[in-house]
This record gives sequence, C-alpha cells and structure tokens, in this order.
Amino acid sequence: MATEFVEIQITCGSDDEALTIADALVGRRLAACVQQLPIRSTYRWQGTVENDDEILLLVKTTAGQVALARALVHELHSYDVPMFTVVDITRGDARDTPAWLASTLREID
Repeated sequence: MATEFVEIQITCGSDDEALTIADALVGRRLAACVQQLPIRSTYRWQGTVENDDEILLLVKTTAGQVALARALVHELHSYDVPMFTVVDITRGDARDTPAWLASTLREID
C-alpha cells in the first residue's frame, strides 16, 4: 500500500508562533517541510467580522502523521480554535517528492 501524502494548512497569529510550530513539527519528524506565508484573513468570530494579518503554514507530511501533528499544534497554538485543514497531495513529481517526504518523516507504527 502506497503512503498517502498530505498538506496541512494552519494559520498562526504571529511569526514567532508560526516558527515555534514549524520547528516543532519538523524537529519531531511529523513534517518534512513547513512553508510560512504572510496572509490577510477575513473571518467571522463570535458574531463579528474580523480582519487580521496571519501566517499560513503549509505542512508537508503523511496521512498517518495528521493526528500527532494536530495534537502538537493544539498544544502550542494560541488560538481557541486553530484553523487546521488537511489536503491530499494527489499530484507532483512522482519520482522524487514522495521519496524525499518519506525519508524525512518518522516511522509510522
């Protein structure tokens, strides 16, 4: 059975928080790579429309690591309800990307 690769998308309220979460995910081998992008988010929170600068994390990992990654993010994140979505990676460079991702992630028991 082939390993299913995914991208987790997480928003953070500051550069420091984003870096802390990214370092923890990669350091614990729950992610092969985490990209950090500045974004502007518009959303409804507690009945009010909010507009905030945030950092979007794009986390490359496997489906088998999602639960551990989610637990770590909830432990480190400052938001009451962190945005945490998972997107299947269905296309890419089939020769190199899966091998690199698999080689950098921890073994799944």
